[in-house]
Amino acid sequence: MDRFEQVEYGQAGARQALKIALAQIDTCVGDLSGNAAKVLDFAQRASREGAQLVAFPEMALTGYPIEDLALRGTFRRAAWDKANELAAQLLEQGLGELFVVVGTVGTDHSNDLPRNRMVVLHEGAVWGAYDKHFLPNYGVFDEFRIFSPGERSVVLNINGQRIGVAICEDIWQDGGPVQELAGRNIDLLLTINGSPYEEGKGHVRRDLAARRAREVGAPVVYVNQVGGQDDLIFDGGSFVMGQSGDLLEHSPQFVEDLSYWTLAAGQGDEAGPEQMGSQMAPDLDGDEEVYKACVLGLKDYMAKNHFTGVCLGLSGGIDSALVAAMAADACGGEHIWGISMPSMYSSDGSKDDAADLAQRLGAHYDVQAIEQLYKTFQSQLDLSGVAAENLQARIRGVIVMAYSNSKGLLALATGNKSELACGYSTIYGDAVGGYAPIKDLLKTRVWQLARWRNAEALAAGKSEPIPDASITKAPSAELREGQKDSDSLPDYELLDQVLAAYIEKAHGRADLLADGFDPETVDTVMRLVDRAEWKRRQYPLGPKVTALAFGRDRRLPITNAFAE
Repeated sequence: MDRFEQVEYGQAGARQALKIALAQIDTCVGDLSGNAAKVLDFAQRASREGAQLVAFPEMALTGYPIEDLALRGTFRRAAWDKANELAAQLLEQGLGELFVVVGTVGTDHSNDLPRNRMVVLHEGAVWGAYDKHFLPNYGVFDEFRIFSPGERSVVLNINGQRIGVAICEDIWQDGGPVQELAGRNIDLLLTINGSPYEEGKGHVRRDLAARRAREVGAPVVYVNQVGGQDDLIFDGGSFVMGQSGDLLEHSPQFVEDLSYWTLAAGQGDEAGPEQMGSQMAPDLDGDEEVYKACVLGLKDYMAKNHFTGVCLGLSGGIDSALVAAMAADACGGEHIWGISMPSMYSSDGSKDDAADLAQRLGAHYDVQAIEQLYKTFQSQLDLSGVAAENLQARIRGVIVMAYSNSKGLLALATGNKSELACGYSTIYGDAVGGYAPIKDLLKTRVWQLARWRNAEALAAGKSEPIPDASITKAPSAELREGQKDSDSLPDYELLDQVLAAYIEKAHGRADLLADGFDPETVDTVMRLVDRAEWKRRQYPLGPKVTALAFGRDRRLPITNAFAE
């Protein structure tokens, strides 16, 4: 077993009850002043409710993930100054006795590299500190390249309670500081986290926490970040896990929250029912969870990039309909500019469905017909085939970006994961935009979420936001007479099964054949996916909601010649 320097802060004493506040907050990377102000506000609220310790998420003071910003020495010094300033403010406002646990960035002075650090603010100073040991280097994480690992196992003595501390990945890996704490007779394991969202990950976290609680012989307090940061979504869902594996507190997902739990004077689960927390938020249905993740990602991307409205093309189809519904939930229909851009191939039904959608959402609705613009281009270019089809999409892209520039709106791309996988999109056409809310949703999931959103509205006594015709019609880009997606792609029910196996499970050709897919379909899908990497590299970012999303998780070379 690795041995670490064992550090304790504070003096042992008679054990007393300790009321803990779990502050899951939404922070912004680099906004030291804004993040510190939010920490101060939540600390004030926690103190008014009698909390003696308030815990904030991983790197809450700096925002997370800060990536290469951590390598900038001036930023690290500014972050350290802000932590000291925050400690002084807490003291000035009569909160000096409160223990404030907050994540930030520190410096390993032996090599001048950054560290992922937890600090404890108390009595106007940085009272204690702990550095993250395990630095993840998989999936969306790149911490091993950026940070220097911690070398200490830390226990805080507060109210006579012995609190072991950890940061996120430290509890995901066996051994290390948690194993060290198991031998230090702790009363509680407190972990602060910036754990990104994936569908269904909440149960995985709680199972892990139950295992760690048994290992250290004490309850686990798990405080998680909430909010969107670029293409990552943090869902919150903070909780307290008893040492016998019972869930004692559960905060809601996708909203900022301040919850409370009391570590009683008795040790561990012997403390009795008074250890129950202030709330027990229910788990969300899978569709509701994914939908809310996409909405939060868009809402925070707009806020953190100073957009107050969005624009997008409304075709009458399911993809633009779901994106528009998400946008309405994120910023309100009055802040949406929906643009219908019919061509000579656009059906009356599609035009009617687009207008119906805008009316349901309370969105601005403009019609910008492209037929005359198309003819003007064709009079000079005389294009045919795919080039002529893509010209229509690119004219529409110009119009969407014109709205974006002239009105200061965030342009939304409406492509889904199935289309991105197969390259079924037009670069500089329907692929234009600053954000792609359904980028990580397969087409069949798009339909599923649209049905869920309508059902959710009806259950709340409201009208359905998405026209039924947009859900039930056969999907088509309408770039030529009678065109349907099935002309170029396998049926989506089959396509999405193959894509899920090829992308999410990394199955190669032999694996896909063993899965029962026919050779022609396998070869078609693999060829389309491998050849489309260059397009995906140019697509706007969007919220990651699956275990393996394009961009963050799946990094393949653009030159693809795979056959295995």
